[in-house]
Amino acid sequence: MVAVFLTFTMLYFRRITLAGALSYLGLYIFYVLTVVICTWIHRRQRGEGLSTAGSGQPEHVSDPEDEESPSSSIHSREYEEEYRPLLPSEEGTLQILTKSVNPLDRRKWRRKSCYWRFLKVFKMPVEFVMLLTVPVVDPDQEDHNWKRPLNCLHLITSPLVCILTLKSGAYGLYKIQGVFPVWGLGLLIGAFLAAIVFCTTKNEEPPKYHCVFTFLGFLVSALWINTVATEVVNVLQTLGVVFQLSNTVLGLTLLAWGNSIGDTFSDLTMARHGYPRMAFSACFGGIIFNMLVGVGLGCLLQMTSGQLVIKLELDGLLVWILAGALGLSLVFSFILVPAQCFQLGQGYGVCLLLYYLAFLTVALLTEFKVIRLTTL
Repeated sequence: MVAVFLTFTMLYFRRITLAGALSYLGLYIFYVLTVVICTWIHRRQRGEGLSTAGSGQPEHVSDPEDEESPSSSIHSREYEEEYRPLLPSEEGTLQILTKSVNPLDRRKWRRKSCYWRFLKVFKMPVEFVMLLTVPVVDPDQEDHNWKRPLNCLHLITSPLVCILTLKSGAYGLYKIQGVFPVWGLGLLIGAFLAAIVFCTTKNEEPPKYHCVFTFLGFLVSALWINTVATEVVNVLQTLGVVFQLSNTVLGLTLLAWGNSIGDTFSDLTMARHGYPRMAFSACFGGIIFNMLVGVGLGCLLQMTSGQLVIKLELDGLLVWILAGALGLSLVFSFILVPAQCFQLGQGYGVCLLLYYLAFLTVALLTEFKVIRLTTL
């Protein structure tokens, strides 16, 4: 509610200053610290450590792609036994690299349906690029997903992705003193680091600094998301020009649905696997992150030394409908959830769905001039 009120204030003054952008980021840091400290105090009062899980939560979440029937786990164990080597053997460096960048599991391919195979064919190129550029550290695995040749290759490909995707590749085309390109410098530094890591590590044992790849993977993932989002915005703007739709309508429909569908399915999956609190908090935490970090960090990147104020061009009354509807929905939940003693049923979900349909209808009718209200 505070974040929405802060956004409403920025819209009212039609500008975002440096102090306003820092307020967004500061509010998010305060929110994260509040959640972490309160959770720590609550668990300490209950006599539990931060590393212990709740008593009613499951310890393992299965892969949704492997959920076909109750006997799927039995079949998977049979396949694992079938393909397990009879004699212990060590894989070579080239074999590890080939297996690591291969997005297709032949065992899973054989027992999946034609529909799954059809989708997998379209997903494989993207998965291959992600495996080649984004390092993944998995603490659930014994070796933390340490793949020595692939991780060394990540030290070369990840900096190139960062350089070539930042500012739509503007920095990648920049040449140092008009002679040497920046991407070439990144390639040399990455190759040097990859050679050091390759010579000082082993295939069987991850190094102590393996956790550093976590931050590299987070950075590269964020830049990939930013690149895809930029292209999606360009496509939406093209559709807006063709169909004569405002940017606000495109944002509250196509762009909003595209951003939320992935989060919706992931939240539903977590809830069905026994993590309802995590899914419920992710619904609000994602919005707060997009609003505070998205707006705050985006405005800071747009500001320069000579221009510390970003002017907002409001798209008529529709912007106020958006801000007011979001604030009203939060007030609605703020009152209704404690009134039900935090025991939410189907009625609460039905009310939220009806509220969203009503908001979307009013917003679209206002955009197409069917509803004419006095503009501010």
